[in-house]
Amino acid sequence: MDAIETAPKAHFREYWDRRRILAPVMISPALLYIVALVGFPFVLAILYSLSDATTGNPSIHFVGLRNFATILHDPVFIRSLENTFLFTFVSQALVVVLSSILALALSEDFRGKQVVRFLILLPWTAPISLGAIGWLWIFDSVFSPMDWLLRAAGLLGVPHGFFGADSNLYWLGRPILAMASVIVVQTWRILPLATVILLAGISAIPNEILDAAAVDGASFWRRLFQIEIPLLLPVISIAVLFGVVFTFTDMTVVYVLTRGGPINSTQVLASWAFFVGIEAGDLGQGAAVALFLFPVLAGGTALVLRFARRREVA
Repeated sequence: MDAIETAPKAHFREYWDRRRILAPVMISPALLYIVALVGFPFVLAILYSLSDATTGNPSIHFVGLRNFATILHDPVFIRSLENTFLFTFVSQALVVVLSSILALALSEDFRGKQVVRFLILLPWTAPISLGAIGWLWIFDSVFSPMDWLLRAAGLLGVPHGFFGADSNLYWLGRPILAMASVIVVQTWRILPLATVILLAGISAIPNEILDAAAVDGASFWRRLFQIEIPLLLPVISIAVLFGVVFTFTDMTVVYVLTRGGPINSTQVLASWAFFVGIEAGDLGQGAAVALFLFPVLAGGTALVLRFARRREVA
């Protein structure tokens, strides 16, 4: 009797132990999540980009590629596209350099290491909207503490000051300074994530390799550029991939600090898609602007992953 009762249970366990059955069941929640939150909006964006839908009349009437032709002749879109690449690549170049320095420093033992790690991670854990509002005060045209420090150092507000004779720099009111400001804030935001990724990569380097280099008398710079950085290239590429995706598709920093100004000098594709599609109500053109992000990100992601895989195999 017991053998008869345990036989179905054993058969049931054997059935669920099969990889062909268990793997699809375990991965199905993630697939449903992706389809619901990514796939459906993506398909809807494609439909909107091929229609004349607006917020007043969201019904889909297909107009072909008219929306794409329209935005390609829009000077603001061209400016936003250029700003997006500038905003992304400059900020990520700074992130790679600074995160490498921080990760190497945090891999060493020193007093207060945990406190320093907490302070470095704080920008990533805090809501970006609150952080950007804090930076909005730092770049204030009248009460900026940065301007106060420059005036106190005699670099601003004096006839022959390095930054001019004006009492304030008006960080968010001048095109070049505004772009520099949003790049600084985006770098500050992404830096903790890249630092954690590189720190994990450094901790994964076998100690035997570093000990052998020390025995051979390798200097710090030689060990850094000939051993550690080559071994970290796959990890650095993944950190760059995450940073590029986050930066290329982000509009929070630009929206809070400048709203794309002055005169669209800091406008990026994500913010311009929001202004056109949501604030202006043209869902079709807004979706067309947003879809320009997809081929660039898809191609860049494929290249980065291929590079990381080749370096890992090598």
